Amino acid sequence: MNSPNNPRLPITSPADLLTAVPYLLGFHPTDSLLIVGLTGTRIAVASRADLPQPSQVAAWADDYILSQLRMLRNAAATRAIAVGYGPAATVTPTIDTVIPRLAATDIDVFDALRVTDGRYFSYLCQDPACCPTDGVPFDPQRSDITMHAIVAGRHALPDRAALVASIAPTTGDARVAVTRATAHARARRRTLISEAGRDGLIRAGEQAVRDMLARYADEQTLTDDELAWLTVLLPVPAIRDVAWQATDAQPWHVAMWTDITRRAHPPLAAAPASLLAFAAWRRGDGALASIAVDRALAANPAYTLARLIDQALRAGLPPSVLDGWPHPGQPTIA
Repeated sequence: MNSPNNPRLPITSPADLLTAVPYLLGFHPTDSLLIVGLTGTRIAVASRADLPQPSQVAAWADDYILSQLRMLRNAAATRAIAVGYGPAATVTPTIDTVIPRLAATDIDVFDALRVTDGRYFSYLCQDPACCPTDGVPFDPQRSDITMHAIVAGRHALPDRAALVASIAPTTGDARVAVTRATAHARARRRTLISEAGRDGLIRAGEQAVRDMLARYADEQTLTDDELAWLTVLLPVPAIRDVAWQATDAQPWHVAMWTDITRRAHPPLAAAPASLLAFAAWRRGDGALASIAVDRALAANPAYTLARLIDQALRAGLPPSVLDGWPHPGQPTIA
């Protein structure tokens, strides 16, 4: 789910919308179904799902429609556009199932499109003058939308796999170095607890968070030892919450948590990946937030913060629902 925090793009046609989609998602979709929610003429929300197999569409559609209705209503969207990416054999059965169910609700279905081999086809427009049966060609590289998106600082990776790879664990010598540093950090943590107790541990964690913020705000990164120390402290909810309260939608916060998530010892990735998900969500980058949640849950399937953000993303809740949370005196989320 992507929220309207994305820059406004001058969309006036289906070709404009299709050119904008990769910049709304952060990658070029393939074999996908998109639902774009509109409030008036403004894009309020957009979501992407893998296309189901044609034989599984009916069973898949019920839960899918419920989740999309929650998303659209939470975003105050009154109209929707559906876009299927892929061959007609997989897109058409999905569109034919989804659109009637969506149209039977209070959501006005503005259009339903299929994108195949550089052409788009409308399932609802019957006018051959604007919607010929052989589709309408469009070239994103020749569109002003691409220029507007790039100037606004948006980017589009080749596909979802590239987005997943952008926060995947580091490998090679970098991984070996952090693994070694993490072993030392764990020993340091045990010593600190024995000497200063929980209060001393929390004070050390608060200082580590302050050091992290200062370093990345200055466009630098943590050393391996500093990163390992931070990541062995972040599993403590009180320390994680200090980092959470300091995290917002600034681009360098997303870059900071991306770097820490990638470099962290994988079993310790749940906390930084959840904070990356939160920062990306606050910024309106639902695709990155969703992938970060996946990384967090891969490290710890029971991690409550990751599950909370996952539920909010699936429901299409705006990031503002967690403004100011956690705050001093509020129980922490483990």
